[in-house]
Amino acid sequence: MIERYTLPEMGAIWSEQAKFQSWLDVEIAATEANCDLGRVPAEAVATIKQKASFSVERILEIEAEVRHDVIAFLTNVNEHVGDAGRYIHVGMTSSDVLDTGVALQMKASVQLLRTELNTLADALRELARAHKDTVMIGRSHAIHGEPITFGFKVAGWLAEVVRNQERLERLERVVSVGQISGAMGTYANTDPRVEELTCRKLGLEPDTASTQVISRDRHAEYIQTLALVGAALERFSTEIRNLQRTDVLEVEENFAKGQKGSSAMPHKRNPIRSERIGGLARVLRSYVVAALENCALWHERDISHSSVERMMLPDCSVTLHFMLREMTEVVKGLGVYPDNMARNMNVYGGVVFSQRVLLALVESGISREDAYRIVQRNAHTAWNTEGGDFRANLAADAEVTARLSPAQLADCFSTDLHQANLSVIWERLSI
Repeated sequence: MIERYTLPEMGAIWSEQAKFQSWLDVEIAATEANCDLGRVPAEAVATIKQKASFSVERILEIEAEVRHDVIAFLTNVNEHVGDAGRYIHVGMTSSDVLDTGVALQMKASVQLLRTELNTLADALRELARAHKDTVMIGRSHAIHGEPITFGFKVAGWLAEVVRNQERLERLERVVSVGQISGAMGTYANTDPRVEELTCRKLGLEPDTASTQVISRDRHAEYIQTLALVGAALERFSTEIRNLQRTDVLEVEENFAKGQKGSSAMPHKRNPIRSERIGGLARVLRSYVVAALENCALWHERDISHSSVERMMLPDCSVTLHFMLREMTEVVKGLGVYPDNMARNMNVYGGVVFSQRVLLALVESGISREDAYRIVQRNAHTAWNTEGGDFRANLAADAEVTARLSPAQLADCFSTDLHQANLSVIWERLSI
């Protein structure tokens, strides 16, 4: 985890302290479960709950000798608990602690990510609502197409966020799975009821059929889902970057008081936060292959996945959390320039209304081929020409004026038709 991109809430979930605390939570819950089944004295459980503690530094010191992190952890806990420690970890294997503990961390992370995503959804809905009628040009292949509204563009972002809200809701269920099934996962030395009770105490569900580990398809789904959310943020940030280009300048990231854009060029106002989001999305994607490769373990268990997850799970969780917060702040502070949108849309005399003129000519009774030829001729004469004016060209073309009245021609250059049916989008997204 890189401190620069680690916000305290998510960083706390993936700290060494939090990891060992999740292990202790699992061990205590399992001991309580055994007590519920009459296999551990209540006074021993009371002692364990009162005295159980650990020190990260001491665990690492022991691990340097025994070269086994769970044994080092249990040794340190027993140093605090004393004789009652013999009731801890009964019938369990290391993965029962490791996998159930990391499930608690992933669940907490998803809950935090859901909160951030909900905040982003609210910000996007507010931005879309404010610009439902802010007309701008739509682009395909990066070339002017036909008019849309900025609110409509943002609605597309919101729709993707809503889908990601659903994905994270599902993901929380997928990762909220624990195991207390012992070596090989056969419950040979522990009662399946211990697993059920332990998971219930921890707010988890027992895995359907664990081996000595929980199958890593769950962890792969975690990484893939986070990467997919990150890809959405990259899409939004890439659009903002394109719309902020000097020759477009339809939107702009907030430029804070005292902020500087370049060490050499004082005029610069760069979309650095959107660029940062796009870059971090690459980091998320880079872990997807590793997560998929972690699914294939040898027989009932190996630890080839472990080293990967020690890096991958904290990094991806922290990174997406930062990206979501960053994206929300970009959206809330975004400068929107309707005048520039109108200027760009009407460049070259409104050539982007060519389809309306085409259809009007066809409706007047000429063939589509002839109408296309007339409209394209007038459009291309205006295109990329200083002072080029598509509308003026049409008004001076005898083939056009013979078919369309000045009022009919003027109607072709209205954006009303392009906005007429957007209410269906507003209703779907409660904008």
